[in-house]
Amino acid sequence: MARTAEKAESLADESQSMADALERVLAVADDKGTVQWSDVSDDITSGEWGRLIEQGILVDVDGEGFVVDDPEGVRDALGISAPEPGDDSGRSSSSGSSDSSSTSSSADSDDEDGGWSRWDKMAAVATIALFLGYSQAPIRNTVGGVLDLALGPLADVLPFYIMILVLAVFTGLNSTILQGKLMNMDKMGEYQEQMQEIQERRKAAKERGDDEALEEIQQEQMEAMGDQLGMFKEQFRPMVWIMLVNIPVFLWIYYMVQTGAMTVAPGTEYVMVLPIIGGIEDWSQRIGPMWAWIIWYFVCSMSFTQIVRKALNVQTTPSS
Repeated sequence: MARTAEKAESLADESQSMADALERVLAVADDKGTVQWSDVSDDITSGEWGRLIEQGILVDVDGEGFVVDDPEGVRDALGISAPEPGDDSGRSSSSGSSDSSSTSSSADSDDEDGGWSRWDKMAAVATIALFLGYSQAPIRNTVGGVLDLALGPLADVLPFYIMILVLAVFTGLNSTILQGKLMNMDKMGEYQEQMQEIQERRKAAKERGDDEALEEIQQEQMEAMGDQLGMFKEQFRPMVWIMLVNIPVFLWIYYMVQTGAMTVAPGTEYVMVLPIIGGIEDWSQRIGPMWAWIIWYFVCSMSFTQIVRKALNVQTTPSS
């Protein structure tokens, strides 16, 4: 099997949506001789279009469009037969099947990859409600009181600065695990590769003064902005779940400090000593614009989160 056919087979095995994209561009190329992005933009994503160009399945023909390299090999890889001359039924059926499969695949993709599930949206609503706890005492007191049932006994035996350190390690571990589980680094890597490939082709077109190709690439770049939105959604999705866990922890600390449960009288209990700043006898005191407990929490959280990420080998940015 030719190399193009091998690439087509690999893409088809990668996902059903890529197989549908291959079948769709092949059908348009059989019908019109060439295929352009505008011909298939309603049926496939710009990311899939970019992958077909990147893999050499689609070959540019002097700015007049793209042709499928080795159509017979691609058909063999997809397991479809060549259309009969003058017979549009097979192509229509194939196109209809492709449209249907593409719609179904797009719906599945919205639920599983690019979009948010019902649970993600419910978590987002709950997170917004918890955010109000910072300004609304009833919410803060309710959340703090409930968590105090579990954390209160531990806070009674540990110095408050150690308690904050323990909670910072917990939230750092939670954030690292959720990012590792919910962020699709492969998909985000594809977004970055696609944009880099477009930028490289744009630079090459500028160097050779090809205005027609520049217009086509600019149109493709505009279409790719939708995929950029998808990448932002991929990045923000785990943040919703992270905040759903971390905000109640913050509200409990806030609740304990505001109620005076963790105010330490000088010389009687634990006094936290911070470098440069000195002893912390009242965690509600401000150091600059921030409360002392927030500064101590962020110092602990940032330090231990990096350690946890290294220990668990969790990647939070796509590899180049």
